[in-house]
Amino acid sequence: MLKVGDKLPAGALQEFIEVEGNGCSIGPNSFDIAKETAGKTIAVFALPGAYTPTCSAQHVPGYVKQADEFKKAGVDEIWCVSVNDAFVMGAWGRDQKTTGKVRMMADGSAAFANATGLTLDLTARGMGVRSQRYSMLVQDGVVKTLNVEAPGKFEVSGAETLLEQAKKLKA
Repeated sequence: MLKVGDKLPAGALQEFIEVEGNGCSIGPNSFDIAKETAGKTIAVFALPGAYTPTCSAQHVPGYVKQADEFKKAGVDEIWCVSVNDAFVMGAWGRDQKTTGKVRMMADGSAAFANATGLTLDLTARGMGVRSQRYSMLVQDGVVKTLNVEAPGKFEVSGAETLLEQAKKLKA
């Protein structure tokens, strides 16, 4: 399982891009994790699924609301990672008004979740293998903080916790 001090696993995540630019076409685009994290501080939060109750009502809105504070704390980008396809993540991002605040990164085949060891088997609920709910700060591809939730909980991975950790990391 991924832990503080580890480098993020190699691979790619997908993001639905709304407008063409910077070498990105409209629609799903694949991004190399190592290249996207190089030289940056990234706040990453992962969750079991788009449009699920806790994720939509609390998890994503907290990060959207605190996006400016994360920037002040030295965070270059905020990523929301979920085992959904880029089309779903793009639609959910529009619904949650994440544009310019949170990058909605799709892990459609759960490759990233599996590589981190932070999976959650929701097969019995018809959802298959998903990501656990967690948050982490990543600097230059290395995990600096990691907050993993107990199954069914939302206590340590919210924006407030990670923002406080970002402020301490910057100091």
